[in-house]
Amino acid sequence: MGRDFENRKNAIFKTAGQKSKLYSKYGKQLYVAAKNGVADPESNPALRSLIEKAKRDQVPAHVIEKAIQKARGAGGENFLPARYEGFGPGGCMVVVDCLTDNNQRTISEVRNCFTKTNSKLGTTGSVVVWFDQFAVLSFKGDSEDQVLESLLEADVDVVNVESKEGSIVVFAAPGELYKAKNALLQTFPDLELEVQEITLLPQTSKAIGPEDRPMFEKFITMLNECDDVQEVYHNAELSE
Repeated sequence: MGRDFENRKNAIFKTAGQKSKLYSKYGKQLYVAAKNGVADPESNPALRSLIEKAKRDQVPAHVIEKAIQKARGAGGENFLPARYEGFGPGGCMVVVDCLTDNNQRTISEVRNCFTKTNSKLGTTGSVVVWFDQFAVLSFKGDSEDQVLESLLEADVDVVNVESKEGSIVVFAAPGELYKAKNALLQTFPDLELEVQEITLLPQTSKAIGPEDRPMFEKFITMLNECDDVQEVYHNAELSE
């Protein structure tokens, strides 16, 4: 694919804000993962992966356990995914993923972020078609050929393997995340994954000039301050 992973990752703005926002974000995601599967990380790969990610982001154990225990109980909230698409400052494309128990509240908050920054909320499917969904795994290493060989032997649907400056990044089909992870760990038992997630990466980038940068940063900050917003993806490329 020939694109540098770090540059592409920088195009995905995922700042969680203050700790309370970060804990709330993971609390919802953990609850949904446990509720939709089983509340046992050993039997639920999605939950196990999310717990590992939360720990890397320094989410306290009690926050993680509280969300899982909550999912084990009867009733509880019914969080559903909601996705909004549009065009942000400077004409960049934006995808906003949310978890909500109140669609009217969520769309109102997201629309407010667009309106107050002269951005435009689009229709479903108008923007996401310009993004590709991948399972992404990254780790320290330089044996690109050995990594690719291990994945192919495990029949993983690999899109690309990139190696640069002592790190390797694997791009695979979104449904292959856990298969790819298991294949890597079998070949490299001591491997420590720095990234293991299913994410959206833009097919093209949009340069944001100095005149649009303040409004763009305000736009992203407002979105990340919304409690229901989980991830914000965009194709903006900020000039230095």
